[in-house]
Amino acid sequence: MRAHTAKFEPGSEQRQSGFSLIELLIVVAVILIIAGIAIPNFIRSRMRANEAAAVANLRDISTAELIYNTTYSIGYSPDLPSLGGSTVSPDATHAALIDTVLCAGSKSGYSFTYAVVASDPQGHPIAYSVNADPISPGSSGDRHFYVDQTAIIRQNGSAAAVSTDAPIQ
Repeated sequence: MRAHTAKFEPGSEQRQSGFSLIELLIVVAVILIIAGIAIPNFIRSRMRANEAAAVANLRDISTAELIYNTTYSIGYSPDLPSLGGSTVSPDATHAALIDTVLCAGSKSGYSFTYAVVASDPQGHPIAYSVNADPISPGSSGDRHFYVDQTAIIRQNGSAAAVSTDAPIQ
């Protein structure tokens, strides 16, 4: 069997397989256009998920405060770490009512700030507030949230939420 060899002669055309530079540039341009559409949608959906998680975490804190108040009969907790912990025998300083990440004050792109608003004559908290603010506004979330002992979660789109802002719907 004799090998077939092609000879190149000037003036003859050879057909090469593969993609031309123009075809590759068109494919790259299409991929960039698709990415340009998809990435902002992905960021927006991630922000909405973070906001939903922040609201759920505020509900968890409100529920934990109610349980803390009824279990220990000393008012609300003095801080978020008192609601957390993973001890075998919970107590007023480590109640194990919320997870350890949340009691550290930051979760799912949001920072949680706890404050005692009022105390009884014995120094036990009788009112509290919790603010949930995006760590990176415009990236981890847009809205700011607030809850207090009324358990009504409120929102503000431009600044830290307060007790007079509109409740979430």
